Amino acid sequence: MEQLFTYLGIWGNKVFSWNDIIGIFLLISGFIIGLGAVTVIDLHGFLGRTSSYWTEATIRTHKITKPLIWIGIFLAIIGGFITYRDIGFSGTALIHSLVAIVLILNGCFLSFWVSPQLLKREKEGKAREILPSSLQIKIAVSFVISVIGWWGSLFLLVWYIVVLR
Repeated sequence: MEQLFTYLGIWGNKVFSWNDIIGIFLLISGFIIGLGAVTVIDLHGFLGRTSSYWTEATIRTHKITKPLIWIGIFLAIIGGFITYRDIGFSGTALIHSLVAIVLILNGCFLSFWVSPQLLKREKEGKAREILPSSLQIKIAVSFVISVIGWWGSLFLLVWYIVVLR
């Protein structure tokens, strides 16, 4: 067991910061949870554009993915504050902060404007009907913002860890 701890650097001479470990862990956890949920709901929404089956599945699925996305954003923000505590709002931290604001605004639009419409359609028995094109366009724009925001932020985090640290 001692050899394992030495191999992992726990009992070695390497100095490390638990704040860095916790910060990056929370940041990555936020991406795993949030980006995973975003990917699921975005794929459902894409399939639901022309399929009544997938439209209904999307309406039902978003009840699960919506809170997971918010949990992911929250964890990523907390992890970002810890990870970027020494550099402040500059460089990578500034870009991540701006993207987080855009994702929060996008999430508010989806949670407080789109979601109530979907739930209303479900309550009215219209969950299997294809969404109106005006709503589909708004959701598609939101989808593009979401994909670019989440995947771009993940790439930026990897870039920060590998290249800039």
